[in-house]
Amino acid sequence: MKKQLYDYSGFSLKRLRDPRYSHVLLLLSWVGYFVMYFLTENLIPAERCHVIHCALDDVIPFNEFFVIFYVGWYVLVFGSLAYTLFFDVPRFKKLQIFIIVTQVVAMICYILYPSRQDLRPEIFPRENLLTALMTFIYDFDTSTGVCPSLHVAYSLGILSVGLKDKALAPGWKAALTFVVVMICAAVCFVKQHSAVDVLTALLVCLLAEAIVYGKDYWLPKWKKAGSK
Repeated sequence: MKKQLYDYSGFSLKRLRDPRYSHVLLLLSWVGYFVMYFLTENLIPAERCHVIHCALDDVIPFNEFFVIFYVGWYVLVFGSLAYTLFFDVPRFKKLQIFIIVTQVVAMICYILYPSRQDLRPEIFPRENLLTALMTFIYDFDTSTGVCPSLHVAYSLGILSVGLKDKALAPGWKAALTFVVVMICAAVCFVKQHSAVDVLTALLVCLLAEAIVYGKDYWLPKWKKAGSK
């Protein structure tokens, strides 16, 4: 069934407290996140950050091909929020709350246990358009505040919401799963994150999953399974 466009014809900033539009307020979390991101990036020097590293990081080679999925993450996040905001408000609320949980936990981690990674290659094995793009990313995205990885956390939140959407065709769910898996791998292959950052993001997502879906989704399933 084709989803209908949500009616925002009467929307204005003055009506944000109206129950019909109050969900838009959830987007303010991004303002808070970017403010905290700016503060932690500029007030916590790299020398105070703990280096995140594990043996698996030394096995994973740098591969600029994965920058396609790394950059594609921005499209995935914006597209998912925009689509649900305009076509599926209940799922928009779920997704945004999931993201808020990961943002709050990540910022607490970045403040209480500042982290950084020293995995970036000093010299690229090849010079091409993708490595040029990677150089640009390295320049504006610092190597601090990395554990847990929000690239991974947001992606898994989008996947969680998408897989629970009965109106989403199996093919689209398979495609979404592939993209999210590749994004999670990409953060390691472009040397933006340690495998430890990916693992901690998974743990954070378990918390977000419990908060967002524990009572209304997972608990009924467990009760139903237990009654058989």
